[in-house]
Amino acid sequence: MKTFDMNIDLPRINSELGHNAEGLVDWAIGLGQPAIVTTNFRPFEAVILHMVARAKADVPVVWMDNGYNTEATYRFADEVTKLLGLDLHIYLPRRSRAHREAVEGPMPALDDPRHAAFTEEVKLEPFARALRETAPKVWFTALRATDTAVRAQMDAVSVNPDGLIKVAPLLHWSSKDLYAYCEAHGLPNNFDYVDPTKGEENRECGLHLAH
Repeated sequence: MKTFDMNIDLPRINSELGHNAEGLVDWAIGLGQPAIVTTNFRPFEAVILHMVARAKADVPVVWMDNGYNTEATYRFADEVTKLLGLDLHIYLPRRSRAHREAVEGPMPALDDPRHAAFTEEVKLEPFARALRETAPKVWFTALRATDTAVRAQMDAVSVNPDGLIKVAPLLHWSSKDLYAYCEAHGLPNNFDYVDPTKGEENRECGLHLAH
């Protein structure tokens, strides 16, 4: 078994593979380290899931199901999981949506001081739990530079302070690129998606700020 070398030449990797999605996935899988891919089953998520599954079929897929997804999103999740044979790990908040709303009422608005605690409960804590339980060294994410101003400044490969290697193969892809990939590989899609922790399309939910 190869010894894992954390001294990754990030500038070189980003320069050589930052715009080569499949090559980047193959490189990261080739590190031979435990990996996960996160998903929220938003539009075009089948692309990252298909790309990683082709490189290594048994990479755990982590989904933080906040309980506020649309019916279409849940159906899409089931469809893609079955189609690609994904090893799906669903992480739920400690409290169900019904429990939380019975005690605290409906989901707080973005300008409500309680919204940060809501995001922590339904997304950030479940992800922290997922990291503890899956203990990955490599994290594949489908974030894209066009999503938010913060993501536009990110590199395709980075190393978090805790040593987790964060790989964003689709960082520089456009919606047209993603659509073409779905068409080429016969992948389903989902456009009926809402993220209650973001509220607005170009707003960060906090996950990629914390990790």
